[in-house]
Amino acid sequence: MVSWRKIGVVIVALVIVLPAILLVSVNKKPANSAALHYTYSVVNVYPHDTNAFTEGLVFDGGFLYESTGLYGSSSLRRVDLETGGVLQLLGLQPQYFGEGIAVVGDKIVQLTWQSHVGFAYYRAGFGLLREFEYPTEGWGLTYDGSRLIMSDGTANLYFLDPVTFQRIGQVTVHDTGPVNEPNELEYIDGTVYANVWREEKIAVINPQNGQVTAWIDLAGIQDLKNQDPNNVLNGIAYDADGDRLFVTGKMWPHIFEIKLIPSA
Repeated sequence: MVSWRKIGVVIVALVIVLPAILLVSVNKKPANSAALHYTYSVVNVYPHDTNAFTEGLVFDGGFLYESTGLYGSSSLRRVDLETGGVLQLLGLQPQYFGEGIAVVGDKIVQLTWQSHVGFAYYRAGFGLLREFEYPTEGWGLTYDGSRLIMSDGTANLYFLDPVTFQRIGQVTVHDTGPVNEPNELEYIDGTVYANVWREEKIAVINPQNGQVTAWIDLAGIQDLKNQDPNNVLNGIAYDADGDRLFVTGKMWPHIFEIKLIPSA
């Protein structure tokens, strides 16, 4: 004989448990990205030194400034955009692997990869101004007019005082989840553009909270067939006066001036 008391207990249990199960199920659903999406058109193509393992790129005062990596061949360069010619070159000591750079007034700041050492130079002449230290790896670097912004291979962006080089804040880059390995950085109109290592895309990041607000798909911009897999997209520079956006990659033969096109 069925016990109505037992049936009542089961019904009560279901009433209590089912909403909890449904809530967990809903919370496990991945959030949809609110980021905008862009493709590109190529406006101009400029030559690029195929010996330059690009780690940092900045356009300032009519010239490109470029930091190149690899132990034994890392450098800081001033480059003519139109010809690709290297107008000035400072080689780093062989124990240093050059990484991101930023122009801060009359100086250039350069990171190194795993040495925990950065360098500040006079922009005119590349004379060494000072060295500084940081606790993480050094990847990308840019300047927002008041703070240096640095990546280190994690999903974090760090803010540094441009005088003392001490860390003064950080955010985590995220879209539907953390975005790891933002690499070369460029500050453009209040946002940070970041190459994502080994990806043919750029993340556009709100530096206030780390949220990715847009993705730029650069697939196919450079023919990478038969190329060294390390020669990835890496290098973003912006000419604020001419509103020109440039991208390149490690040991690529070209620098591309691109225009962004909203995706359907």
